[in-house]
Amino acid sequence: MAASADFVWKDGRIVPWAEATVHVSAETVLRGANVFEGMRAYWSEAEKELYIFKNKEHLRRLRQSCKIMRMTVPYSDDEFTQAFIDLLRANKFTAGVHFRPVVYFGEGESYAWKPEDIHNGAFVIAYSRPHAPSIKNGIKSCVSTWRRNSDNASPSRVKAAANYHNSRLAQVEAKMNGFGPPIMLNDRGEVAESPGACFMMVRDGVVITPPVSADILESITRQTLIDLYREELGVTVIERDIDRTELYIADETFFCGSGAEVQPITAVDHYDVGDGKVGPLTRRIQDLYFDIAAGKVDKFRHWLTPVYGNSRP
Repeated sequence: MAASADFVWKDGRIVPWAEATVHVSAETVLRGANVFEGMRAYWSEAEKELYIFKNKEHLRRLRQSCKIMRMTVPYSDDEFTQAFIDLLRANKFTAGVHFRPVVYFGEGESYAWKPEDIHNGAFVIAYSRPHAPSIKNGIKSCVSTWRRNSDNASPSRVKAAANYHNSRLAQVEAKMNGFGPPIMLNDRGEVAESPGACFMMVRDGVVITPPVSADILESITRQTLIDLYREELGVTVIERDIDRTELYIADETFFCGSGAEVQPITAVDHYDVGDGKVGPLTRRIQDLYFDIAAGKVDKFRHWLTPVYGNSRP
């Protein structure tokens, strides 16, 4: 069953889930003409508080995607932030949440972009999403036969719904073949990312990840982990192209993203990664990331936006 909740924020109002609709003739329906963010909020049981993780950074990336797509963002960052808080409160979440702000083209002229020619709208959906069970023990991945979107065709830098048809092809293929999320190569044959998360690996104690020019999303989680590895764990991180065969001799591999969080990969194309178990540098960054997101590390509380404040659920 698809995830759902009691309420949705749509075009400035909190509405019941079933009433959050757009017309079938809207460009967002016919052509996937929307951009979005995948965001997380983490529950602190000790504080009875829900924390939105890196709200400012997500809103900045949403506006970058809108700029490339020539979309007019109909709300300010402050208005979006209040919308997130209002929606999460309305749904009375007291556990981990995944939520998605979406800016979309509605009814109007085909391929129009000016507000006077086509409706520019926004909505936010949210639903409970605990850690996946595979976070603990890892997944078995593969290299997809489908290539990642090229920047000169359908740029992965833009978090647009239409780009995820490419992701769907790769994800379904991997699932039919008995794997978890696959690793996708770009049109140059180098490692890009998964259908919905960035990729990192460890070789000889060094963390390696493809550069932002490798046809990947400019991931907020990816940059967060790079910073934490370097500044908190004292681990060297290198951003460079990764060959396919490096996947088979890596010591550790994992995906990272707001949805995927820090997802260990224990095998690729039936090759064990390292000893086939979750590696130590993966586990260390995973533990630190989750502690920060739940408000347990004072140094990084500026990354968090509290939802309830004095209004406890």
